[in-house]
Amino acid sequence: MEKTMRVTGKGKLSVKPDLIRLLLDATKVCATYEEALARSSAQTEELKSCFEKLGFARSDLKTLRFSVDTEYENYRDENNVWKNRFLGYRFTHGMKLEFDADNERLGRVLYALAQTEGRPEFRINYTVKDTEAAKNKLLAKAVADSKEKAKVLAEAAGVTLGDIVTIDYSWGELEIVSRPVERCMMSAANGAADSYKMDIEPDDIDVTDTVTVVWEIG
Repeated sequence: MEKTMRVTGKGKLSVKPDLIRLLLDATKVCATYEEALARSSAQTEELKSCFEKLGFARSDLKTLRFSVDTEYENYRDENNVWKNRFLGYRFTHGMKLEFDADNERLGRVLYALAQTEGRPEFRINYTVKDTEAAKNKLLAKAVADSKEKAKVLAEAAGVTLGDIVTIDYSWGELEIVSRPVERCMMSAANGAADSYKMDIEPDDIDVTDTVTVVWEIG
C-alpha cells in the first residue's frame, strides 16, 4: 500500500491597490411600474453623461444588478390594527465605475456625482488591476509552504519525502479588495472648484489562500 502524507500549505500576500472601484446604488419609489423604469433609465443616462464629460466612455458605467419591486409600509388604522399600505414600485440599480487609483481623479468624479439630480449612494473599494498575477503568486507561496512543512514533518518522522501524488485546490473566487469608504452620499456643492480634495491612502491588501498537497513518503 502506498504511503502518503497530506500537508496543507498557506500562502500570504500583501498587495498595493492600484484600482478604484466606485459602486453606485440608485433607488427610488415611483407610483407606477412604467414610471420606475423611466426614472431609472433617466438617472442612468444622467450618470453616463456626467462621467462622459470627465473622459470616461459611456460603457465604462457597468450594471451589476437591477430590480423593480413593490413597496409597502406598515401602519395602524383607526382601530389600532396593523395593516399594509401599497406605496408604489421601487427600482434598485447597482452600478460600478472603475479607474486608476488617483485621489485627484476621484475628487473630480465625486464632485461631478454630487451635481447630478439623483445623487446616488456610493461606496469606494480599492483593488488591483492584475488579480490573476496576485492569485498566481499566492498559489506559488501556498505550494512552497506545503513543501517546507512536508520536509519538516518527513524529517521529524524519519521518512523520505517522495513525489507529489495530488494537489487539491478549491479554485474559489478570491476577493482582493479594501473598503475604506462605505455607503456615502455627496451633497451638491457650490463654488468655482470642480473637484473635492481627497486624501485617501488605502492600506495594502492582505490576502491568504490554501493548497493541500499529498506527497509520497518512503
